[in-house]
Amino acid sequence: MSNVHIDNVGDMVVVECEGRFVRSDAAFKLRDAVTSQTSARVVVLDLTEMESIGGGVIGMLVFLQRWAYDHDIRFKLFNPVRSVREKLEQTSSMSAFEIAGLDEMMALLGQADRRYAVAS
Repeated sequence: MSNVHIDNVGDMVVVECEGRFVRSDAAFKLRDAVTSQTSARVVVLDLTEMESIGGGVIGMLVFLQRWAYDHDIRFKLFNPVRSVREKLEQTSSMSAFEIAGLDEMMALLGQADRRYAVAS
């Protein structure tokens, strides 16, 4: 089972991924969640609660990275758990993605929140 939850912070969107992302329906759920964020400047996939990832979902992450680039959106992964990180490394996909550390994530949240406060 896979769940996706979306949090908007100013012009940044955090897509929280929870569960097992191993089937094509999980890949399409992820695609729909990210591609609906056309007004975001930054999309972060929070992989803290993602238990496992399949090859189709890795392919979808590559697609989403390209989609974000084409729409002038920064696309980052945050905190992939060990099993997910290992799967990304095994498929040589790890170097293709920007992985945000905790410090960078906190800075991104702070920037998005400040821009949102100024716009209000």
